[in-house]
Amino acid sequence: MKILTTTQTRQSIKSVIDQVKHHGAVFGVGRRNSIDAVIIQFPHAYNKDLNDITNINAFSKSFDFLKSEPELYSSADIKKHYA
Repeated sequence: MKILTTTQTRQSIKSVIDQVKHHGAVFGVGRRNSIDAVIIQFPHAYNKDLNDITNINAFSKSFDFLKSEPELYSSADIKKHYA
């Protein structure tokens, strides 16, 4: 994540938006060595029935590393269903 000051963001907002939209870049924006906001891509499959945080988490790539992990459990391993 690249950190920008509010002044840098104002001066290059078009470039920042283009990098986020087309390349998936993430920017932290803040003042006085503190990040006050984050600029990320908007989820392409936004589900209006869910809240914003859930939509962003579903869209994030935070758990992409699991795609290469082997499946350790199956539904047969579930002892008790809660939902």
